[in-house]
Amino acid sequence: MKNALAVLALVVAGCSLGPTHKETPATYDLIAQSPPATQAARIRPSVLVHAIGAPTWLESSAIVYRLNYQDAARQLVYANSRWAAPPAALLTQRLRTELAGSSDGGVVSPGDSARAEYSLRLELEDFSQVFDSVDASRGVIVARASMVNLARRTLNAQKTFSVEKPASTANAEGGVRALTAAGNELVDAVVAWAAATLAQDKK
Repeated sequence: MKNALAVLALVVAGCSLGPTHKETPATYDLIAQSPPATQAARIRPSVLVHAIGAPTWLESSAIVYRLNYQDAARQLVYANSRWAAPPAALLTQRLRTELAGSSDGGVVSPGDSARAEYSLRLELEDFSQVFDSVDASRGVIVARASMVNLARRTLNAQKTFSVEKPASTANAEGGVRALTAAGNELVDAVVAWAAATLAQDKK
């Protein structure tokens, strides 16, 4: 009887720590959304797009979540669900694709033997699912973008982007959907900002 009660106590304690739904093993990618009805302004100059940087805790393919209602500073990961690659790598691919589609001057990668007029760097500060309660969570992405004029070697503009999207379910799948939507919005916002920044610099 004592053993049964001990097991029951452990189960209850485990359920109170985080998402209540068990996850089946899964690997997730960031899926591009449909093109917006209003396209962003065209980017005239060529842009060197660096791989997106990230803090050490975001360098793996783990899906990170936090329980704000218990300990907001603690980073937890889902055991059976992962990204197909580290979030920064997935976002880099999305960003380069969207920039290329909006660029007349072309997008250059660091490995290319080509010069560019400007350099764009994006640094992730957060990319996680945040639980405000057991049943309510949101995908949170925070990133800082920097645009450098390579000819003048000057910082042309810098901006921090913060995007949040509610999760429809309190599990990894819900977190992935929320972070994917937030990632799409972030990429669109960075592309629009880059176009506006470079247009202003050319005046």
